[in-house]
Amino acid sequence: MGGVQIVSTVIAVAVTAVAVWLVVRAVRQILAVIRLGQADPTRSGQRAARWKNMLTETFGHTRMLKWSVVGAAHWLVMIGFIVLSTLVAGAYFEVVNPAWELPIVGGWDVFAFVTEWIGILGIPAIVTLIVIRLRQLPSSTSRSRFAGSTMWQAFFVEYVILAVLVLGFLIRGFKVSAGLFHHPAWATPLSHALGAILPASLTAITITALVKIVVSMGWAITIGLNPTMGVAWHRFLAFFNIYFKRNADGAPALGALKPMTSNGAPIDLEEADPEKDTFGVSQVEHFGWKGLLDFSTCTECGRCQSQCPAWNTGKPLSPKLIVLSLRDHAYAKAPYLLAGGGKDLSGEEKGTAEQLAGVNVLALAEAERPLIGGASELGIIDPDALWSCTMCGACVEQCPVDIEHVDHIVDMRRYQVMIESSFPSEAGAMLRNLENKGNPWGAPPNTREDWTKGLDFPVPRVGETESFEYLFWVGCAGAFEDKAKKTTRAVATLLNEAGVDFAILGNNETCTGDPARRIGNEFVYQMLAQQNVETIKESGALKIVATCPHCFNTLGNEYKELGLEVEVVHHTELLAHLVKTGKLTPVAPVDGGLTYHDPCFLGRHNRVFTPPREVLGAAIGAGTTTSAGGGTGILEMGRREERSFCCGAGGARMWMEERIGKRINVERTEEALATGAKTIAVGCPFCSTMITDGVRSKGEEDVEVIDVATVLLRSVKPTP
Repeated sequence: MGGVQIVSTVIAVAVTAVAVWLVVRAVRQILAVIRLGQADPTRSGQRAARWKNMLTETFGHTRMLKWSVVGAAHWLVMIGFIVLSTLVAGAYFEVVNPAWELPIVGGWDVFAFVTEWIGILGIPAIVTLIVIRLRQLPSSTSRSRFAGSTMWQAFFVEYVILAVLVLGFLIRGFKVSAGLFHHPAWATPLSHALGAILPASLTAITITALVKIVVSMGWAITIGLNPTMGVAWHRFLAFFNIYFKRNADGAPALGALKPMTSNGAPIDLEEADPEKDTFGVSQVEHFGWKGLLDFSTCTECGRCQSQCPAWNTGKPLSPKLIVLSLRDHAYAKAPYLLAGGGKDLSGEEKGTAEQLAGVNVLALAEAERPLIGGASELGIIDPDALWSCTMCGACVEQCPVDIEHVDHIVDMRRYQVMIESSFPSEAGAMLRNLENKGNPWGAPPNTREDWTKGLDFPVPRVGETESFEYLFWVGCAGAFEDKAKKTTRAVATLLNEAGVDFAILGNNETCTGDPARRIGNEFVYQMLAQQNVETIKESGALKIVATCPHCFNTLGNEYKELGLEVEVVHHTELLAHLVKTGKLTPVAPVDGGLTYHDPCFLGRHNRVFTPPREVLGAAIGAGTTTSAGGGTGILEMGRREERSFCCGAGGARMWMEERIGKRINVERTEEALATGAKTIAVGCPFCSTMITDGVRSKGEEDVEVIDVATVLLRSVKPTP
């Protein structure tokens, strides 16, 4: 062991010791912060399903591979990070003695082959990711998905990976030239090619191995000093975040909202005490521990940001920036909380002066910042960002590490609405109408059946008919909004034509509570929901068909929490079935030039993508789906199905003014018009209203916005 090897070994051991100490300290910090969150017992069950999903999502890269090139490159880098860490371990042996290699597997040709090709493929993969990041650098003229991300951290991580890969091949090349590498050229072609041009030098092997260790441990030291460096820490935390996701079966946290909880248990609003129970989230420590794990895991990739309709139309909301703001606040406030600080629900300080004496002034200052507040209040989250969310779920759908943005946003809304009574003023009328009239428009409840007038067949009412197969849930829009009433009549006509036994609740129906729940008013939602559950149970309904995706989602997903177990279908699903079974037969082809808009709560939240297209295909006559601009089938928009762009009405935004940036409905309408379609088909009354307004704002008088059911009715029962 020469002098170079001795010095190199000492340096390697020293830098490794520092790195290990800092990483262990950072892990303890991260765990301490996550443990500050509220209990959540729902995350530990169904272990087999959770393990299966976690392994599938991580090693199968099922979410990242939706983005083809980026997903494939990231998969190669991830596999390289895991497998090639063994070569970093091998570098410690090579520092001590250039002839040594990793024990047991180091002399195995299969191991050499696998690591060689992972390295060969890993270099272009990491270069691809670097180039993509360079090409999408944030600027004042673009809304890059990387805007707001800590760019130096991302580039540091990527360049370290590239350096480690290159250094690994240099070590092997020097060993080949020195006659110390005994694996065949067919297994390690790049190493042998480098060995043919590199000089034979034992010192070069030692120095290169030391540089590889220093670079690797420099990365570890950096992340140890930065526990909020999600672009690095997600390599470890993502496994846990995916394992503990809300749905053990792997489905994203969409559809039903997470129930409002206090200390890990759902709140019974009849017995809840605002002095003892947390109503929503007013302090970062009120989030569940999974929320704090979410914040720590964020990779800052901006997938959520790139898909967010609010961000894309100039609003201050970015799901990524909300998560990053909450993460930074949680870690900055942590010393105060870990010292026993914090405020009870009455606002009184829990920590004693002695406990807080050693807390640094920055943590104390952070503790005084409100969670929601404008710049003048030094708030963590801008109110305009909080209220810009449409709950479309695009952020949750796209997140590669299963962060549950929508649940966190709703939790913050809940406190603002129920405790602070702080929300956009125009939404107050909607909430009052729900409480007093049972519908957000404030229409007289006894006019719910008015849409049936003028039909040439009787519409059965529950209680007036002996039995029925489907309870037709009309919904508030379908009963009171003029354009939506046409859809209601079309669906009823088609069901009657197909011989389906159905009945309506008529004036006994009331709002499902969706807008109240998504604005954050759990009180009003629970009041309406419990009333509806009791009414539905009394009706004896086993199946429900709904024309509004928001009703469809609430009835099918959220009423289960209140004990309602019924089959709920969207009207496009039932119509598609009736067409397939021959109970409805399109006879007159509808004119071509039609595009379809996927409603968020039908498509992304509930995965109903195909039935509406099947109905439209049958009505068009050709029954085919083509890309925009070609054929006689559906002229598909670029953003569709799970990547569909929101109309702007969800999350109770239907009843709030849109004063910032470009209107979301106009953005979506422009995309629909760009297909050249003269008919825009929808499957949601909110989407119909929003896109109709968008068409009018563009002055496109010859473009029609109609429901899928109306398209089918024109084909089944054409009018002269």
